[in-house]
Amino acid sequence: MPNNNSPIGIFDSGLGGLTVVRALQELLPNESIVYFGDTGRVPYGSRSPEVIRKYAREDMDFLLSKNVKMVIAACGTVSSVAADIGNTLDVPFLEVVSPAAKYAAEHTKNKKIGVIGTNATIRSGSYEKVIQSISPDITIYKKGCPLFVPIVEEGLVSEDNIIALETAKHYLLPLAEEGIDSLILGCTHFPILKPVISKVLGSDVDLIDIGITTAKATAKYLEENDMLSTQKEGKCEFYVSDRTAGFSAVASRFLGRSIDGEIERISLE
Repeated sequence: MPNNNSPIGIFDSGLGGLTVVRALQELLPNESIVYFGDTGRVPYGSRSPEVIRKYAREDMDFLLSKNVKMVIAACGTVSSVAADIGNTLDVPFLEVVSPAAKYAAEHTKNKKIGVIGTNATIRSGSYEKVIQSISPDITIYKKGCPLFVPIVEEGLVSEDNIIALETAKHYLLPLAEEGIDSLILGCTHFPILKPVISKVLGSDVDLIDIGITTAKATAKYLEENDMLSTQKEGKCEFYVSDRTAGFSAVASRFLGRSIDGEIERISLE
């Protein structure tokens, strides 16, 4: 049975969830983490709800086999399409949609919020449901941004990179024209593009990083439920469903450090 010093389990379809890992390590350095990136079946955002739900269940089962004390779906797509599966687990479950949506609803000044994510996340309407349950008079402008994920994974993230910049303009200028004052980065890859997005939208638009809002919600839950680790320093384990070499190279950009030799490949079949 898990105890307070058991790890937190985090999963994503690939690399994006590492933004949640990084935020958690900065906020709760004494917590251990088991991360699973389903790199062999990425992306989830273009798949049917049925397939996304099947993959999410398998990802959660793998983390539970590691005796985790909590499961976090660090994936906007799973959080939007399959959160109900997580709510049936025997350990606490958190997703990335609710914390970011609540923050946006509580902090917008002009009640115009933009939401970007994968196509599956945008189609689900998950962020709108939470935001409008808090404040029905908020207007939400949404846009699927499927090209952002490969741009991040290719490392084309400099604010001066012409590919990233022109793609961001294509997706985001229509939202800027609507006068949004907040933008939810509704995919865990997207915070890596903050400099590019800010350059397109300007510094007055609040960019809401779902990695940070999820980490804060996790810390709050653990504290309120007396589940904080008593270890002096947490450990991290990384698992992927495809080759480890490619993951290691790109993961360093998400975590700000090298993780060579810390990754294990597993099969969910």
